[in-house]
Amino acid sequence: MVFTCPVAIGRTTQRDEPTGHSRRKALRAGAFLALGTATASVTACGLLDRNDPPPPPDPLEPLVTGALDLEARHRAAIAADPALAGRLTPVADAHRAHATELAAAIGVALPSTAGSGATVPPGDTAAVLVALREAEEQGRARAATLCADAPADRATLVGSIAAARATHVEALR
Repeated sequence: MVFTCPVAIGRTTQRDEPTGHSRRKALRAGAFLALGTATASVTACGLLDRNDPPPPPDPLEPLVTGALDLEARHRAAIAADPALAGRLTPVADAHRAHATELAAAIGVALPSTAGSGATVPPGDTAAVLVALREAEEQGRARAATLCADAPADRATLVGSIAAARATHVEALR
């Protein structure tokens, strides 16, 4: 007597019922539904909303506004006395360049100087130059203080601005 075994290819068992949803598919769908509901409820009640305080302003922001203020003062002096244009235009241009570089370093847009309201103190040319020299000296002192506290990647920029303002003081003598 010889026994023969049929060779099974693919499935080894036969299904009599039609193919449909398996228990595994039903469990998987239920898990996704539960996860989606939990996520929706957490989001709806605000647990995922973060009300962190905004980051503090960059310590170099006052230097940007200071540079723009000094530029505006020099431009106002030029407008009041055009004879000072040759002397003050390079200084005003340097302040604009400083503001541009600082704004790029801290990642902010350069504010507009329109409507800055810079005025020239009444008096003769000597009084105007004294007022500008005092403003430059105050700006130099602020830049030097910030340079000492600045991280290494910014200290070079802030130090060069402090040095430029020191030369501006001398140029206004």
